[in-house]
Amino acid sequence: MSRNDEVANRLETFADLLEAQDVAYKPRAYRNAAETVRGLSVAIEGLAAEGRDRVGELDAVGDAISAKIVEYVETGEIEELERLRAELPVEMDALTSVEGVGPKTVGTLYEELGVETLDDLEAAAEAGEIRELYGFGPKTEQNILDGIEFAREAHKRQLLARALPRGDRVLDFLSGVAAAERVELAGSIRRRNPTVGDVDVLVGSTDGEAVVDAFTDWAAPDRVLEAGTAKASLRLDGVRVDLRVVDPAEFGAALQYFTGSKSHNVAVRNRALDRDLKLNEYGVFDVSTVADPDAGQRVGERVAGRDETGVYGALDMDPVPPELREDRGEVPAAAAGDLPTLVTREAVCGDLHSHTSWSDGAASIAEMVEGAAAVGHEYVAVTDHATGPGMVGGVGLDDDRLREQLPLLREADDEASIDVLAGVEANIGTDGTVSVADNLLAALDVVVASPHAALDGDGTDRLVAAAEHPAVDIIGHPTGRQLNRRPGLTVDVERLATVAAEHDTALEINASPRRLDLRGSAVQTAVEAGATVVVNTDAHAPASYEQIRYGIATARRGWAEPGDVLNTRSADELLAVLG
Repeated sequence: MSRNDEVANRLETFADLLEAQDVAYKPRAYRNAAETVRGLSVAIEGLAAEGRDRVGELDAVGDAISAKIVEYVETGEIEELERLRAELPVEMDALTSVEGVGPKTVGTLYEELGVETLDDLEAAAEAGEIRELYGFGPKTEQNILDGIEFAREAHKRQLLARALPRGDRVLDFLSGVAAAERVELAGSIRRRNPTVGDVDVLVGSTDGEAVVDAFTDWAAPDRVLEAGTAKASLRLDGVRVDLRVVDPAEFGAALQYFTGSKSHNVAVRNRALDRDLKLNEYGVFDVSTVADPDAGQRVGERVAGRDETGVYGALDMDPVPPELREDRGEVPAAAAGDLPTLVTREAVCGDLHSHTSWSDGAASIAEMVEGAAAVGHEYVAVTDHATGPGMVGGVGLDDDRLREQLPLLREADDEASIDVLAGVEANIGTDGTVSVADNLLAALDVVVASPHAALDGDGTDRLVAAAEHPAVDIIGHPTGRQLNRRPGLTVDVERLATVAAEHDTALEINASPRRLDLRGSAVQTAVEAGATVVVNTDAHAPASYEQIRYGIATARRGWAEPGDVLNTRSADELLAVLG
């Protein structure tokens, strides 16, 4: 497996530390490069082996950054990054997980008050020290204090996009271990939760000690945390990985049990009890003739356990896809044969939300179009940011600039091998107004309207107003949440979805790993209310189109079938729907 995420994480840390020291321009360059590296379909170490010039050919990766990438791959560290860390010894990820605290604020708080940790931040806020700093004040101090508890809980969990590549890396390694007969991820990562505590991996083997020895002798981990004869834990690039080895004859039952969720397992176990069966991590057992079914874990005749299909089949159920195992109706649906045919990556034909260097993207129009074609899309919509609330740093385009861009998008459509749709990501004001002139919106193919400011409280009315706008095609990242950073707006999804269905407005599942917005349960509500959803990446670099996998996982968690998803339609079908 590649080290792309390791390198991307270092570049993002570099950007945060530079921004904390108020360095201009460079932080954005490092973040754009990180996005490129994270989304690569090839291993960065392979490119690095070819030299700095080869790495420098990547989108948004210049000479200085390419040199640092090669340095990290060859030595395991970046000297300048270590120097910056020494100059600013703060827990950057934890501190910036507090709503309203960015890297620049972290730099100020460290320089003025010596804040290095969340505990330091809380102590400074409780002592009234933050309000005394220039540019802060009592309200900012209270907001920081209010956000610390949320940040502490959020920081305990990793983004799916951080944990899953490590899980894939573990699977790849263990699949090559001779003693391992079967290997699967389990737990919340298998259910594709948006955030993950630990990476759980299950191995079927008759030689648990050999598997554990291979796992703990693996050269990749940061360190081994514990090891036994059938269990072990290690830390891989900051993420805890827990291994459990089981008998191959019990692998299916164990996989079902350790995948969860707890509420799903309770519902399935109750169904087993109703049939005089006992279900646990060791199998499904017929206990109809057993005097005391609780006398042991393997009491009774085992009727299933080797694979999950057999486990569910023994309970007269269709196999439940892992993404649905949240006790939201999947158990009766599986019993009745009514589980949905979930959308897949292969069904998605294009992406209707992307950004170029015209606003805050890292690549040109041509490069973003080429990137969409490279991942197999039939079409892509270029939807650069419009001006409006929440657009800082001058990244939004006013109406004149959007009109200037439009003929270039038409030209790109004429020249490209795929369809290029002209669009915009307009801003939804607190009153529901859309930040682009109506006559300009009418000239575009795709209009995404998204909230970017005032992202607390109830946002239902403003989103409903935007969904009713005749030119709006998509409500982008509807709640505005950022995982582990802010919870976003409270939204009556059923009401919004009902209005959206009436006005042929799609609700976005934003596949950016930091967003995954709408969340799975909200997608299920939206689909049940008759709304159409759309899975977009919000790509700011060509490599980000690969993040569609996380949006598809979220759509599946929301029971979405291909027909529920706008961008499963072909280009001709899509244009007919958009009008």
